[in-house]
Amino acid sequence: MFVARETKGKIVNVLEEKCEKQDYFCPACGGRVILRQGKRVRTHFAHETLKDCLFVFENESPEHLNNKEVLYQWLKNETKVQLEYPIHEIKQIADVFVNNNLALEVQCSYLPQEKLKERSEGYRSQGFEVLWLLGKKLWLKERLTPLQYHFLYFSQNMGFYAWELDQDKQVLRLKYLLHQDLRGKLYYKIKEFAFYKGSLLEIFRVPFKRQQISNFRVFEDKQICHYIQQQLYYQNPFWMKQQAEAYQKGENLLTFSLKDWYPQVKPILANDFCQISQDLSSYYTNFQTYYQTKMQNDFQNLYPPAFYHQYFRENVVK
Repeated sequence: MFVARETKGKIVNVLEEKCEKQDYFCPACGGRVILRQGKRVRTHFAHETLKDCLFVFENESPEHLNNKEVLYQWLKNETKVQLEYPIHEIKQIADVFVNNNLALEVQCSYLPQEKLKERSEGYRSQGFEVLWLLGKKLWLKERLTPLQYHFLYFSQNMGFYAWELDQDKQVLRLKYLLHQDLRGKLYYKIKEFAFYKGSLLEIFRVPFKRQQISNFRVFEDKQICHYIQQQLYYQNPFWMKQQAEAYQKGENLLTFSLKDWYPQVKPILANDFCQISQDLSSYYTNFQTYYQTKMQNDFQNLYPPAFYHQYFRENVVK
């Protein structure tokens, strides 16, 4: 924590002022916190015990503290920003609270999906937006973990996307146009924004701004039929479920040819998304319709949802 309350009630922020040794308390739960500082420890407050605090569940890592400071310092000269803002109605502390309506949450470690959902819905129940920004352990790599699905956002201009904070490179990273192939491999494009360069609020609006259509090419997996046959042989739960659904349609995945699996790379699909509330069914329909008319054996060009929507309007709807 960077913020604490003195005995007389004054709120102090160690990023803005020097703090002396005295009694300090958590502004949210009222529990005692300890001022930690030294040559090898950045100045911050830590709960004496988290046992009775309903707002804080674990002590913060150096990465979490550093990322939180970056966001606060980046924003404080362009807009109203509050550090470690307690929202008592939902027993949560927003890492950085912007313009009384946007909570920025830095997440550097694993947390249960149920807790992520609870915290996200808590903000929305109070009329606030929430943006989750991921630390190193949660960065998107070649596969999406079950937890990472719930950090994804969506826009018509950039499809599925996620935000990452990279202290080593000193950048805020946007991974967008996320897709998965039939093996579960992840594909995406990347934009990076240097810390403190430009308006952070404008950067957060990038997925929703008018922009040139992005696209990239992926190549088809010629061995996909063999791969799926292997998965069924070893009774992979996912592919066994797909086979059961195929049987209900009078089909058998073992008889599918390479062209039957086109397109192999598709938008992210899940039963639900924690941060996404809009109905995505038209996106999936438009995507599939486009590739049915653009059959290729070797590659796919992937586009944002707005592209498929426009194609559907111009070529399918009469």
